[in-house]
Amino acid sequence: MRDNESGQGGERRYFSRPKICQFCADKNIVIDYKNADMLRRFIVEDGKIRPRRQTGNCAKHQREIASSIKRARQIALLPFIYQGRDD
Repeated sequence: MRDNESGQGGERRYFSRPKICQFCADKNIVIDYKNADMLRRFIVEDGKIRPRRQTGNCAKHQREIASSIKRARQIALLPFIYQGRDD
């Protein structure tokens, strides 16, 4: 008899809800390179742009976010890399 059939042990199953593009859901949100606070949500701690599978954005809006982040980096609204803390 297997563990799964007896009700003991087994693997936990995680059900992830489908990610919906927040920009498609709410048409009033505008992606702007001058809005650095919004763009920081799409950047990882070391300065990389978060992928679509993490943010849940559609391809169109992910491209807009990436180009806005790159534009904001050029005019020094966002850093290219974040300095790590030395503890």
